[in-house]
Amino acid sequence: MAAIGNRGTVTEASAFNVEDDVNRLRGAMKGAGTDEAAVIEVLARRTIAQRQRIKEAYKQTVGKDLADDLQGELTGNFEKVVLGLLMIAPKYDAYELKTAIKGAGTVETALIDILASRTNAEIRAITEVYKKEHGKSLEDDIEGDTSGMFQRVLVSLLTAGRDESNTVNEAQAVQDAKDIYEAGEACWGTDEVKFLTVLCVRNRNHLLRVFEEYQKISGRDIEDSIKREMSGSLEDVFLAIVKCLRNKPAFFAERLYKSMKGLGTTDSILIRIMVARAEIDMLDIKAEFSKAYGKTLHSFIKGDVSGDYCKILLELCGE
Repeated sequence: MAAIGNRGTVTEASAFNVEDDVNRLRGAMKGAGTDEAAVIEVLARRTIAQRQRIKEAYKQTVGKDLADDLQGELTGNFEKVVLGLLMIAPKYDAYELKTAIKGAGTVETALIDILASRTNAEIRAITEVYKKEHGKSLEDDIEGDTSGMFQRVLVSLLTAGRDESNTVNEAQAVQDAKDIYEAGEACWGTDEVKFLTVLCVRNRNHLLRVFEEYQKISGRDIEDSIKREMSGSLEDVFLAIVKCLRNKPAFFAERLYKSMKGLGTTDSILIRIMVARAEIDMLDIKAEFSKAYGKTLHSFIKGDVSGDYCKILLELCGE
C-alpha cells in the first residue's frame, strides 16, 4: 500500500484504518451539505493503494460506489480533484486522454503532457486500461483526432519502445547530433522524421550526450533549434520530450507555473499534475518550482485558487 514513487508529498498513512475512513466519508455525506474538510483529510492523505482499499470497503459496507456518491455531493474543480484521486494512475491518465480527445477540438496539451513524460511501463498500462475502459485502442482514437507529423510522434511514443538502458554509444551520439543538425538547421526545410527517430527511440543518457554534441556542432541548444524549425503542436511535443529527458520535475514545475501565471488559471493542467504527481515526484517539482520562480508552489496555488479546491491542492502540495 506504499506510494507509487518515493519523492511524493503523499505517503502511506501509518495508522491506516479502512473502516474508520469509510465511516468518516459516510458521515461527511450524511444529511444536508457535505463536510468537505473530512473528504480532504481522508482522501488527500492516503496513497492511491490505500484509496483503492477505501473504495472496496465502502462498496461492501454501503452497496454503492464511492465515486458516484461523491460525484452527487461535490461540484466544480474540487470534485474533479477528488474523483481523480480515487483512480489508479493508469486509469487517471487514460481518463484524461479520453477527455482531451472526445471534446470539440482536441486538447493537445493533455496528450503531450502525458505521453512525453511517462515511462514505457506506464504507457503500456495506460493503453491497456484505455482499451478496457473505452472499447477502442488509444492509438486509433489519437489517429482519428490528430494529423501529420504531430500524430506520428504521438503514435511513436505510444509504442512504448524507448530504449531504457543507460548505455551511451559515443559514435552513435555524434552521428545522431549530426543527423538532427543536417535535418534542421543545416538545410532548407526540416526533415522531422530524423528528429522523431532520435528523440523518441534513444535512451535518456544517450540523448543527453546527443544534446551536448548538438550544442558543439550547431552552437545552439536543441530546444532553440526546435523552436526555430517547428511550430504548433509538433514544436510543443518535441520540446516536452527534450525537457522531460533533461529534468522531468522541472518540466512539470514550468507547466504548473504557466497554468497559473497571468489572467485566469488553466485548471485542467493544474489538477492533472497535482493529482498525477502527488506520490511520485512532487517534492522535486516543488524544489524546481522555487528554484526557477523564486516563490513556493504552495504560495502560488494559494494566491491563484480558492475554497475547498485550494485546500485540497495545498494538501497534495504539502508545505
